[in-house]
Amino acid sequence: MEQIKGTSTSCLLVLLISSLATAQVAQRYTSLNPCTSKGKCHECIQTPSCAWCYDPDFGDSARCFQPSQAYQQETRCREEYVLNPDNVLSVLAARALSKAGRVTGGGGGQLVGGAEGSYNHSENWSESGSLSGSAGGGAAGAAGGIVQVSPQRLNLKLRARQSYSISMKYTQAEDYPVDLYYLMDLSKSMNDDKEKLSTLGDKLAATMKKLTSNFRLGFGSFVDKVVMPYVSTLEEKLNRPCDICVAPYGFRHHMTLDKNTHMFSQMVKDANVSGNLDAPEGGFDAIMQAVVCRNQIGWREQARRLLVFSTDASFHYAGDGKLGGIVKPNDGLCHLASNGTYTESSTQDYPSIEQINLSVKKNSINVIFAVTQSTLEIYEQLAKTIEGASVGKLEGDSSNIVTLIKEQYEQISSTVEMKHNASSAVSIKFFTRCLNSTGSLVNTNKCGKIKVGDIINFKIDIEVLKCPKNRADYKQTIQIYPIGINESLVIDLEMLCECNCEKPGDKFYMESAPACSHHGTYKCGVCDCYAGAFGRHCECTSDEISRNVTTMDCVPPGSPSGLECSGKGQCVCGRCDCETRANDNERIYGRYCECDNFSCERHDGKLCSGADHGTCDCGVCHCKDEWTGSNCGCRKSNATCFAPGVIDGAVCSGHGKCECGACKCETTEEGRYSGKFCEKCPTCSDKCIEYRDCVQCQQYKTGPWKKPEDCRANCTKFVPIPVEEVTANEETEVLCAYYDEDECRFTYVYYFDNENKIQIRAQQERECPDKVYVPGIVLGVIAAIVLIGMAILLLWKLLTTIHDRREFARFEKEKMMAKWDTGENPIYKQATSTFKNPTYAGKG
Repeated sequence: MEQIKGTSTSCLLVLLISSLATAQVAQRYTSLNPCTSKGKCHECIQTPSCAWCYDPDFGDSARCFQPSQAYQQETRCREEYVLNPDNVLSVLAARALSKAGRVTGGGGGQLVGGAEGSYNHSENWSESGSLSGSAGGGAAGAAGGIVQVSPQRLNLKLRARQSYSISMKYTQAEDYPVDLYYLMDLSKSMNDDKEKLSTLGDKLAATMKKLTSNFRLGFGSFVDKVVMPYVSTLEEKLNRPCDICVAPYGFRHHMTLDKNTHMFSQMVKDANVSGNLDAPEGGFDAIMQAVVCRNQIGWREQARRLLVFSTDASFHYAGDGKLGGIVKPNDGLCHLASNGTYTESSTQDYPSIEQINLSVKKNSINVIFAVTQSTLEIYEQLAKTIEGASVGKLEGDSSNIVTLIKEQYEQISSTVEMKHNASSAVSIKFFTRCLNSTGSLVNTNKCGKIKVGDIINFKIDIEVLKCPKNRADYKQTIQIYPIGINESLVIDLEMLCECNCEKPGDKFYMESAPACSHHGTYKCGVCDCYAGAFGRHCECTSDEISRNVTTMDCVPPGSPSGLECSGKGQCVCGRCDCETRANDNERIYGRYCECDNFSCERHDGKLCSGADHGTCDCGVCHCKDEWTGSNCGCRKSNATCFAPGVIDGAVCSGHGKCECGACKCETTEEGRYSGKFCEKCPTCSDKCIEYRDCVQCQQYKTGPWKKPEDCRANCTKFVPIPVEEVTANEETEVLCAYYDEDECRFTYVYYFDNENKIQIRAQQERECPDKVYVPGIVLGVIAAIVLIGMAILLLWKLLTTIHDRREFARFEKEKMMAKWDTGENPIYKQATSTFKNPTYAGKG
């Protein structure tokens, strides 16, 4: 014990002196160097750009360093003791792609032969999409097989958090073999479909043989589980559910894949319909058996495998079997009897959708759901969860089945979509130009419109995001494959997550080492202390904590505050014990607890803009390759500043600067540019004029190219899409409006689709002013003048008549009111005559 105490005192003095000597250097690089905080070898090599020094005479300086930094030269780690593993790629099999016109048939292509080579750097991607340095394998024909994927097998040793690029080629071979298994619902409602299919067998074969001469056809049928409540178990109903029905069954394999199409038609004709009680059918049982029973069905090793599933009803899936008392889960294995009948139909539950998906992926089969309108929507949702599945609308009597299969096959074969089975610890990204050899790489795993002989080059970025906790997972086999093709690129991945000098048996591994005060294991130049011991050399034990040990070596040299362990820890036995954060993802570390991984600059509330952009180390954001800036919020690449659809275009359309992955538009004498790519300028000319004449001639048959031959010769980039009303999305579309020679106004918008092709929506009809009919106007004016004149005359006549009548009436009135008779003379006085009676004497 006295010897240990003496050693501890000496070690503490050495630590104090060395800390004073190297403090300034360490302090200068710690905040910028992500390596210095790594205290163990495996932690160091799991950090990008870091190397470990396991020199036993290295001293107490930080052993994890960046080889590119001058600090490494000052520490003078001898080169033979530097552990800085390189990424290494070895090509195990790289047979050449099959050329169009060479392939005559299918075969079992094995991953054998090929050239071998090693690569020590990640810059192995060439513009042609080939593996740099690869010698390539032999011809496909020599091996008797078709090669559509190259290379076939690689071995890759890769460090954590470092992206490595490899390349992969895909081509569609000519006359590639096709196996088509027709799986049909033979419940009673499909009787007319069965009759129609039996007459279309030869036509189906003839149509498919136009696409490939190596075509085979098979047939199977299904109804449902023969238990209640799916089918009636009454004896008379069980034997004969209907007048034309046979006994129900789960799944029955009728015909193994064969070139004899006449036998297919006869098999379909001889198959009888059956009946069940509920609406859904047992199609999932049938799909599972048709997929996994490879030998019985006759699937070839190298062929495009199509499973056509024809029904007019929905489906039962996992869990529905409990209704019939079936609780045993589906095991996903083949259970076909010698007569082709599914033997476990009444004892195993229906398979789940995920089981179907996994089986389809494993066996590289494309499922085509040929269903009627009533169930089309539910099968479209189902197809989204099954890799490589598609849906086609089936007519009520299946009369369009040949056309449907042909269209679905052409759609499947003209598209390639790459998938992989890597674990969550590995990131795989696909980049390709598809068929655009002059375009830029696009982050996608899918290309369409592929023809025989076309070669698609994929650049594949592989990155180990983190080392798995289980050491057994350090080695993984990754398969990268095109959906529906039984070929793949197999990568034997070895993650470089540990150091050999940390393993027993290595020269630099020693238990109870003297260098560790016999209280720890010496690994890669540092001590891993046993429980109860601590310190750089395990010089401190739990019974020494109470001793009065100086804390000077726990204070950063030159620290103005003089805080012990930077105020974020405690000095224990001359060494800082940093505080533990409540959040497990947050750490305080460093010799003086001066570093942490949570105090870096944030962007949009995310530390270093999020884990996809960068990581925080010692208060500084360390950005991933494609990001930059103090908070890793800016893209290094200016690819997002190029306007789509423009070949050899300038950054930001030549009217701005690309800053942080976005265009900052400039203001010129013409005006101020705007838009995502600085492509808009309200006072400047734009592409509206460029597209105007073609829109006129194609949509309205007007303009300088209104002659059909002129229009066809000059307008080949687009065909306008007519709409009743033109509206534009200001962010991605440009609105254009003009008047033509007829003084008619027409509007349209142009934009670029996902494939960077120009698209235009044009107003269906022009807005034209009403036509002016001059003769009509003249005649109308003359007629109006005549009518007005006549009206005036009639009015004058009317007024005159009224006036005359009024005068005459007044005259008549005055006449009647006259007080003298026009027959007498007013100055005439009539004579008076007096008569007397002589007999009158005047008496009473």
